[in-house]
Amino acid sequence: MKVLVLTEYPPSAAGLATQGDLFCRGLREIGVDVHPVHFESPLEKEWYYRWFRPDVVVGVGFWGHIPHLVLHPQQFGMRAVPWLVADGYIAAHQQVLNALPLILVTSNWVKETYIRDGLRGDNIEVLPVGCDTDSFAPRSRDDLKVRSIREALGVSDDQIMILTVGGDAASKGAQEVMQALALIDAEAPGWRYVCKVWPQPRTVEQNLIDLELAAHLGIDKKVTYSTNVVSHNFMPYLLAACDIYAAPSRLEGFGMIQVEANACAKPVIAINAMAFLDTMVHGETAFLAEVAEERKITEAVFGEGHGIDDSHRIVFPNPRTAEFRASVPDLAKYLLTLIEDSGLRRRMGEAGRTHVARLFDYRQVARRFVKIVSDRLGIQ
Repeated sequence: MKVLVLTEYPPSAAGLATQGDLFCRGLREIGVDVHPVHFESPLEKEWYYRWFRPDVVVGVGFWGHIPHLVLHPQQFGMRAVPWLVADGYIAAHQQVLNALPLILVTSNWVKETYIRDGLRGDNIEVLPVGCDTDSFAPRSRDDLKVRSIREALGVSDDQIMILTVGGDAASKGAQEVMQALALIDAEAPGWRYVCKVWPQPRTVEQNLIDLELAAHLGIDKKVTYSTNVVSHNFMPYLLAACDIYAAPSRLEGFGMIQVEANACAKPVIAINAMAFLDTMVHGETAFLAEVAEERKITEAVFGEGHGIDDSHRIVFPNPRTAEFRASVPDLAKYLLTLIEDSGLRRRMGEAGRTHVARLFDYRQVARRFVKIVSDRLGIQ
């Protein structure tokens, strides 16, 4: 089997780029002939089409990337298989997607979203994002690299470090986590909350809002926002440095960092919705807070960034879910339980590690892809 992967290449530290990079690694390690190419590079893509002659062209992205992931390879007679995440609503390309023999999506929630928005569904298969379980692995807090991160973040040895990572923290549920921490602070004062976010204009604005909330809650002295560009080399040690990974995301098509945290043998706190129903096991690898609020919208503006030529407003015939909010009392209960019980943290972390290694290791994902393509398309 010869596979061309359209992805962000060379890979950055972003989620879609990591997804594509690990996919290529997994295929290569199980003996598949594979090449990656940047999904927005028409000349280089055409070059591969002409000499490599792939059996299948897999495009990593979201529905707005369909012109790059599907339409371009189809122009050259290639068999295109997009591997998609969702951003809550599909505004275009339903006809193109419905005509494909195979679409891959990252979770059952993404599949449900696509069916809701007009896809027939019988051509959709769930393929989870792979995790590098060799890099994301359990490490001792005494490891110099791990200890150095805690020191740099101002977390002492006797403090429980709670971590959230994202492009911004609010979309990962940090505001709900802070409200929960404020509720339990008197009972469990020995904690530190670290939010690692990506430097970008919207993040700067959101950080200010989040830190104002922390001050209003009276916990600002225990909350640290770290706004830095980091590499893949750093992330396993950052996750190893925490004691609890808490990210009850408001919208999540897979939740790669939650899975990576489990791979590092860290207990996770998330939300009982979306992709976490696929990736986390409540009470065993994670605690999933119930949904307190499902925020819906009746219209939205879509434009060029969504693969649509002209920006225009779309009015939905039925309200669409824009985001979920986790129950703050649930988060408080689960945070307090994990803060107070080191044995439970260890057991849940170990169970999480086993779960990820069995289901989400990048080599397992590559093998699953080969089977899907063989069964669905008859490509060997």
